[in-house]
Amino acid sequence: MFLNKKLLSLAVSSAFIFPVSADVLSNPQIGVVLDGYYQDGQRHNSEREEGFGLGHTELNISSNIDDKFHGSLTAVLESHGEETELMLEEAFVETLALPYGLNIRAGRFLSDFGYLNNQHMHTDSFVERPIAYRTFLGSHYYDDGVRANLVLPTDLYVNLGVEALSGSSMSAVDDGTEVGVYTATLKMGHDFSESSSWQFGLSYLRNENGKVNDFGEHDHDHDHEHSHAATVTGANLYGADFVWKWAPNGNYKYSNLTLSAEYMLLDGAVDSKYKDDAESPDTLSAYYVSGVYRWTPSWSAGLRYGEAESYDGHAHGDHMHFTALNDKELDAMIAWDSSHFGTVRAQYTRIDNQDSETDNVFTLQYVMTFGAHGAHAF
Repeated sequence: MFLNKKLLSLAVSSAFIFPVSADVLSNPQIGVVLDGYYQDGQRHNSEREEGFGLGHTELNISSNIDDKFHGSLTAVLESHGEETELMLEEAFVETLALPYGLNIRAGRFLSDFGYLNNQHMHTDSFVERPIAYRTFLGSHYYDDGVRANLVLPTDLYVNLGVEALSGSSMSAVDDGTEVGVYTATLKMGHDFSESSSWQFGLSYLRNENGKVNDFGEHDHDHDHEHSHAATVTGANLYGADFVWKWAPNGNYKYSNLTLSAEYMLLDGAVDSKYKDDAESPDTLSAYYVSGVYRWTPSWSAGLRYGEAESYDGHAHGDHMHFTALNDKELDAMIAWDSSHFGTVRAQYTRIDNQDSETDNVFTLQYVMTFGAHGAHAF
């Protein structure tokens, strides 16, 4: 379970760290994740459009460089209409042999903020990230920078982390600082019993360029266009998450239940000179709760509900006008796993918005993995 040291090291550090050997050094681990879908609508702040498309298709190459460093590269292909995007999601090196449970990572990587963000999207139980992530983190926040993690030598799992990142996809201004985002995280966990484990996390993100101070070129349009940047930003983003997992006698192969929830609070969204507008946002919040139950190795089903506050901001001469918005989403999914490497998923989403718009979106998705496939995080 949670305190199994071998599984813990995989869950905390990197899912692609392997013992150093001549074979590993000369033959990097190469894996491909194919993500295809059809859907009859589109969710707000989404990277998936209506119709047939490629979702988060990944190519990952990773290897130990020597006995001191590990390297990983993840490229992502996504299609939007007639266009296909190739993005470099991760390209980093990290240490393997530092003492006292210390790990340092440098390059481009997924931020440790929150519970889901540092996990690759193909490991998710639902088609897309919750509306909270799509609004405040651009679905999943990856960036260039450096991270340090420290796992304390205690029976209670305690992981402390700090990051310094460029913040380019989290910036509300054209000319920002070279290091725009700083994060601090605390994650702890333990076993309730032989059959159940828990993890609790606190996260803080300081965004030096997150406060909107000029709406001439930075209107927050609340539409269906896909984006890899946060829909709204602010000076400070706070997060709390909790996950509980159950499996009979700790054996997750045949049946298991996962309950999770996250809450985020954003403040400092706009400059104080706009505070005279009655609708000017002071703080914005978002959350989701989800449950996924697997009753056989091949079948699972889940429910998820989430809300996220945001706003539209438009300039009228010297005056700013704000419109408060609140997205609400209810997701229901059922998935069939042909094996540990193949999933076919059907998901229904009901969308309710503060502007009284209601929509229903159905998605049929496949996620297929071949080649090397690292262990998933807790």
